[in-house]
Amino acid sequence: MEMRGPMHSRRQFLGAAAATAVTAQFAMGDTAQAQSESREHMAHPGVDPAKRTSFGPVKQIHAGELDVGYVEAGPANGQAVLLMHGWPYDIHSYEAVTPLLAAKGYRVIVPYLRGHGTTRFLSSKTPRNAQQSAFAVDIVALMDALKIDKAVLAGYDWGSRTGDIIAALWPERCKALISVTGYLVVNVEANKMPTPPKSEWAWWYQYYFSTERGVLGLQEYRRDLAKLVWKFNSPTWNFDEATFDRTAAAFGNPDYVSIVIDNYRWRLGLAKGQPRYDELEKRLAAAPVIKVPTITIDGAHDPFTPPGNGSAYRKKFAGKYAHRTLDVGHNVPQEDPQGFAAAVVEVDGF
Repeated sequence: MEMRGPMHSRRQFLGAAAATAVTAQFAMGDTAQAQSESREHMAHPGVDPAKRTSFGPVKQIHAGELDVGYVEAGPANGQAVLLMHGWPYDIHSYEAVTPLLAAKGYRVIVPYLRGHGTTRFLSSKTPRNAQQSAFAVDIVALMDALKIDKAVLAGYDWGSRTGDIIAALWPERCKALISVTGYLVVNVEANKMPTPPKSEWAWWYQYYFSTERGVLGLQEYRRDLAKLVWKFNSPTWNFDEATFDRTAAAFGNPDYVSIVIDNYRWRLGLAKGQPRYDELEKRLAAAPVIKVPTITIDGAHDPFTPPGNGSAYRKKFAGKYAHRTLDVGHNVPQEDPQGFAAAVVEVDGF
C-alpha cells in the first residue's frame, strides 16, 4: 500500500467526459488462449489449487532470478500491456480488466510480483530482497523472457512504483504509463522525515513490520491483516469472501513474509539494499522526471491519495499527460475495471 500525503475529504469524479468516452467502447469479451511458448501452470507449495479460478491459466517462465507466474490473454501480436499489482493484493486485481483489453486486441500480461502466488526464486541462495529497483529489474527481465521490446505499463501501489521506475530509467521499454497515485519513486533518506500524525497513523503496519512482533504477526495473521488493510484502503468497496479468498491464496508463497517485511523496512532505511542495485537506487534518489506519455489516476476514496487532483506530483511527468480521479478506493483496477481499462486505451493513443 502506498501513501503520498495526509488523508483528505472525498472528491468529485474528475475527467469524467474523457474517461467515459473511452469506457463506452468496452464490451466484455472472451480471453484469448495464452501463448504456448512458456509452460502451463504447475502447482507450487502454499497455493491451494481449489482457490484458483478461470482467470488464467497461470503460466510460468524463467526471467532473471525468478520463475515468474503470470496470466496472458489477447493476441500474440497485439500491443503488449503489463499490469502490475500492489500489496496486499495479487493478479486478481486485473481479473476484469484483462478481458476488456484482450477484446481490444492487446496482448495482456499480468505477473505475480516476487513473493506472491506462483512466482519463485530460482535459487535458495538469492537474497529475498524487496527494494524498489529489484521489482523493476524483475519486470524488465520478464519482458525480455517474453520477447517484449516495449509495453504499456500500468499499475497501482507497488505496481505504480515499478512502472514509474521503468519509465524513468528505461523509457525505451515503456510505450506509455498508467500510474495510480502518481509518482511513487522512493528516496530513502527523504523518506525518513515524518509526515503529519494523521497520515503516520494510517501507516501503522509499516512500523509494526519494523519489529519482530510484526514479522510473527504477518506470518500468523496474514489473511486477517490483509483484509483489515483492504477495508481501510477501500471504504466503499463491498468485496465478498470469495473475492478476498482468491487473492489471499497468493499470500501462501513461501517468500511472502520475507518480501513484505524487507520492502517496508528498506523504505524506512532499516534494511540494506543489495549492492547490485546501488547504481539504480542512486539514480532514483535524484527523482528523475518521467517523459513517456502518462495518465495518473487517483481513487477519490483512497485514504492515501494526496490532495490537489494530481498537483502534488504533476511536475514529475514531462510527456503528454492526463489525470483522472475515479470514484473508488485504493485498489483501482478491481474496483473500477472499466475506468482503468479505458485509461490504458486512452494513454496508448497519446
